[in-house]
Amino acid sequence: MPVRRVALLTAGGLAPCLSSAVGGLIERYTEIAPEIEIIGYLNGYAGLLAGRSVTVTPEDRTNAHLLHRFGGSPIGNSRVKLTNVKDCVKRGLVTEGQDPLHVAAEQLTRDKIDVLHTIGGDDTNTTAADLAAYLHENGYELTVVGLPKTVDNDVVPVRQSLGAWTAAEQGALFARNILAEHSSNPRMLIVHEVMGRHCGWLTAATALKYRESLAGRTFAGFGNTAQRWDVHAVYVPELGFDIEQEAKRLKAVMDEHDCVNIFLSEGAGVETIVEEMIARGEEPLRDAFGHVKIDTINPGAWFAKQFASLVGAEKTMVQKSGYFSRSAAANTDDLRLIKGCTDLAVECALRGESGLIGHDEENGDRLRAVEFPRVKGGKAFDTDQPWFTGLLESIGQPKGPRIAAEH
Repeated sequence: MPVRRVALLTAGGLAPCLSSAVGGLIERYTEIAPEIEIIGYLNGYAGLLAGRSVTVTPEDRTNAHLLHRFGGSPIGNSRVKLTNVKDCVKRGLVTEGQDPLHVAAEQLTRDKIDVLHTIGGDDTNTTAADLAAYLHENGYELTVVGLPKTVDNDVVPVRQSLGAWTAAEQGALFARNILAEHSSNPRMLIVHEVMGRHCGWLTAATALKYRESLAGRTFAGFGNTAQRWDVHAVYVPELGFDIEQEAKRLKAVMDEHDCVNIFLSEGAGVETIVEEMIARGEEPLRDAFGHVKIDTINPGAWFAKQFASLVGAEKTMVQKSGYFSRSAAANTDDLRLIKGCTDLAVECALRGESGLIGHDEENGDRLRAVEFPRVKGGKAFDTDQPWFTGLLESIGQPKGPRIAAEH
């Protein structure tokens, strides 16, 4: 059955790939199948449920290459889980008694969509898989081809998700200015909180990128030293640590250099914080997918409080790079990855092959359409990789016990 109409949809949080991926899909369809009509659902699955969409015009096709220069998404995002009926009703996306999957299926049928491209993380694409399965069971075939977007780089079994490299680079840029604050006060403790709910990859990669940029700078002395600008600790969800041992190590850093700079994954310690909240009779806020809303519990502030007195900090500052880094335009490495993925996504769409496009770690890292039932989130960061163990060794941090082999 020939493809006549294609829909694009971006969902979940932002990542430095959404605009470029939308642009890349439009470009590729225009190159090899210009007769196919393309629409974009506005604000992700919320727009699909409401039937809100825009048509890609000839002028849009001509200008699609410009999208590679921008962050964000031209068609908007939202966090909606089609199988969470209660949440969809609460938010007014469907009415009481309606099944969101049925509402979405009816809209796709009315819009005569043959292919749906979803650009998002594991929640976005597993929701797409739920939708495709529902449509199949009800006699309407829809090809769903997803693209893996998440700055956490934690989609199973995809080797590298779109936008993660850029997020690490941008987080390092953010840190370059934030860590200058070490000179703003005696005995300064700075916690740089990096995105990463379950996976520490972004925190580790950001610290590495920052230290690489540090290695290329010449310091004047006279208080302007590499040691004061350095990263002194990196904490990720996959590794535990002895807080007393670390406090002793970092106090020595504070005594010698008058500052301590910590890179912290937002997911590190979340379970402990949530347990403390529940013990106090407080229930943490959660999103439509049941995830704790990390920005409401402030892991960085919790860690800063634990360490401040132990290292003898006179002033403590917590800064979060997440919104800065995730909103950037894709860098050169990501643009190359996006190009390869969007080209294959269109090829798969035209031959009716559903799946999530990525380098399949369970199939020799081959770029292919990964079957949706195999896709899941929360892939743990491999802390045994030489670049990470080398990073810890170079800052004098002992590698703690692995506590999150899988989520």
